[in-house]
Amino acid sequence: MKKTVYVTLCSFLTIVLAYGQPPVVHTHKGETARSADGGITITNIGKKQQFDWRDKETLDKDVFSPKSVNFHPDGSKYYVNSLEGCATVAYATSDNHKVAVIPHRFNSGRGPLWATPSGYYHFTHYTDGESRSFSGKPVEGTFSHGGRYLWVPYYRRTFDINAQDPSAVAIIDTRCDSIVKMMETGPLPKMIACSHDGSTIAVTHWGNNTVGMIDVSSDDPTQWHHLPYVVVDYELPLNFSLTHEVNRDGNSGLMLRGTVFTPDDDYLLVACMGGGGIAVIDMKTKKYLGKIGGISNARHLIINHGYLYASVNSAGLVQRAPFDQVMAAIKQRNGMSMTVPGGWQVCKVGGGARTIEASPSGRYVFAACNSSSALFVVDTRVMQVVAQIPVDSYPVGLDVSKDGHFVVVTSQARNYHGGNAVNLYQVEYGDEQAEQAALAESGERTDSVASVDAVEPQVSKANTLWGLKADKWPVVGTLAVILLLAIVFFIRRIRHHNKKQ
Repeated sequence: MKKTVYVTLCSFLTIVLAYGQPPVVHTHKGETARSADGGITITNIGKKQQFDWRDKETLDKDVFSPKSVNFHPDGSKYYVNSLEGCATVAYATSDNHKVAVIPHRFNSGRGPLWATPSGYYHFTHYTDGESRSFSGKPVEGTFSHGGRYLWVPYYRRTFDINAQDPSAVAIIDTRCDSIVKMMETGPLPKMIACSHDGSTIAVTHWGNNTVGMIDVSSDDPTQWHHLPYVVVDYELPLNFSLTHEVNRDGNSGLMLRGTVFTPDDDYLLVACMGGGGIAVIDMKTKKYLGKIGGISNARHLIINHGYLYASVNSAGLVQRAPFDQVMAAIKQRNGMSMTVPGGWQVCKVGGGARTIEASPSGRYVFAACNSSSALFVVDTRVMQVVAQIPVDSYPVGLDVSKDGHFVVVTSQARNYHGGNAVNLYQVEYGDEQAEQAALAESGERTDSVASVDAVEPQVSKANTLWGLKADKWPVVGTLAVILLLAIVFFIRRIRHHNKKQ
């Protein structure tokens, strides 16, 4: 009897702990979501994965903790950064076949590929760090020089277990899909952006509250050079263990993330996930001015059709403010505090809102939501969710092709569960003419895209359990664990009392 009760309790505990985080979700080709007004239809048309080796059609061994994705500006291919795989993988948009695998492994941090050290970033924990062999963990990406170069920063060099010393950024020539130049960065770079005039690359260092600047105004890569980095509030001192890992996703000060240049390149906006607000850097003087308030835990930023949009991770929101009011806040700042005059509009999406991108017309914003394991679509005319479709757990990265007809979402693993997948969706618009008109107005390519056979809408229950939404499971799981511990404690008290009797 005692053994039966004990086994039952252990089994229950296992189940409860499993539900302490959202369960693993797997998608299926043909799943479709459509808005009630027919304005947008999303269809799952395929994926790459490394969790089911029996599925030869979708198996791709190079998909290992995919962190982000970037469509090439000409729409011909997209690049996936496999963080733990230490590689960038290129796929053809036309038929989704693999074009190239670009490894990030080096015998040394010196050599003909490497730019001359800038003098701004120093190895203080690994004195021989510049000469050490390492693999780089690719995080995000941005294009420069009309799409010729793809810039990919590394979360860290593999020997630097707590990302305290300089990391690096690889520059890939997209004509041959190979690395043609390497440059140092500060510790733990995550986001990277290129100015609209193509003169400056900004590298946001999650690791210590700084933003690196690189002058790329020349067409000659040998002329590219670092500028002094900019400190946001304060430079975080780094003195972590050299033998035991700490959680650098949480021990990183302001946790600088989303990075975007204003359309005139006068300012750089940087989301502060840890400290609240959005940091503003004057690009003319390269000085930090202060923060825009009214928003907290912002992760990703985009500027689109007259609005600044931000994903709010923990609350699962998409917020926006008219860009002219954002500029007014900057111009009318009070010390280092800036307030958007009209405030922010808010739309609730799924838990763990990560990367966001917009359709060509700006009518729709797509949001990859991590704990909800879903792709949400926001109609920006009313700032409401009008569609959602399952994504392999747990999505983080997202990009939309320039013609708006494809969305690619990357899913990382969480505590060695789920993830290791790249989902490809096709998008059809009720008002196709408006999307194409927006493309023509912006001067982008409007390549025709073959349509797919219509699939009947499906309602997925993958993200519900006993009527509870996925983003509520962690709370329920925690309460269940507390209840279980109370039961165990009560049983032990009874057994102890019986023994005394």
